[in-house]
Amino acid sequence: MKISDGLLQGDPRALGRGISLVESRHPSAQELLRKVFPHTGKAAVVGVTGTPGSGKSTLVDALVERILETYSSLGIIAVDPSSPFTGGAILGDRIRMMRHSTDPRVFMRSMATRGHLGGLAKATAEAVVLMEAAGREFVLVETIGVGQDEVDVVRLAESVLLVMTPGTGDDVQIFKAGIMEIADIFVLNKADTPDCDALERRLAALLDTAAQDVPRPPVVKTVATSGLGIDGLWSVLLERIQSRTPDEKRQCQKRRIRWLLRDILRDRIFEKLQRLIPEAEFEAMVDRVCRGEIDPYSLADDVLRETGDA
Repeated sequence: MKISDGLLQGDPRALGRGISLVESRHPSAQELLRKVFPHTGKAAVVGVTGTPGSGKSTLVDALVERILETYSSLGIIAVDPSSPFTGGAILGDRIRMMRHSTDPRVFMRSMATRGHLGGLAKATAEAVVLMEAAGREFVLVETIGVGQDEVDVVRLAESVLLVMTPGTGDDVQIFKAGIMEIADIFVLNKADTPDCDALERRLAALLDTAAQDVPRPPVVKTVATSGLGIDGLWSVLLERIQSRTPDEKRQCQKRRIRWLLRDILRDRIFEKLQRLIPEAEFEAMVDRVCRGEIDPYSLADDVLRETGDA
């Protein structure tokens, strides 16, 4: 049976093989994505982001049971750091969620960043496409946790949870732009620590000074290790998902497709340049810049003009 057929029937083995193909940029991945793409766009996609050590994986693990009370199937993409030796995922997140590994309703996949910035692996968007095509009704994407530049998840997810913890520098991070602006729900995890109330007050003060023309994001306090506050968090998240208007859903889908299309075009252009410019010719260009014969920006313009006629 073809991978595409098995995947569309919800076969987890076919889904795993499909994600491996897109991760490795196998030539057959493009044809697979073409076949399954018309069957996408129906899942609820939620991102979980935050600084390292904030308890994102434990929080996701605690949410799984709540999600499965409403949705029949769940896909989890845990973006882990890359191994410096193999380039593969270190699998820290997957280890922390082992209790769900045998549940047939849950498909979990760790993906390596492979040096990609923005908190997500390069193939994450395509992995979400495959999970949707395989019939996963809810997809959770947990980012690596790299800090202020971890904003790609907002392009992929319809709702983003920003997990923060007191006493770890987050009380400084919240006053910075970037990651702060992507949160739909703020989660103050490890809320049983002494500094949590102070962090909550500083966060509330910041949100009060934000733009008045948009609803203030809710703030939920949790202790993921004990399950405290998880029911409340799920209630807030589910209400947000279910209250989406058809137009809001279309806008979320359009944002995801915009990002995916740009990524595809960027790859295609780079592949074309690699085919048209041999390595020796490229090195000769580098030497010209080093000798001061031309600046790299003018040279890039010249290359694009020449390759555009090819």
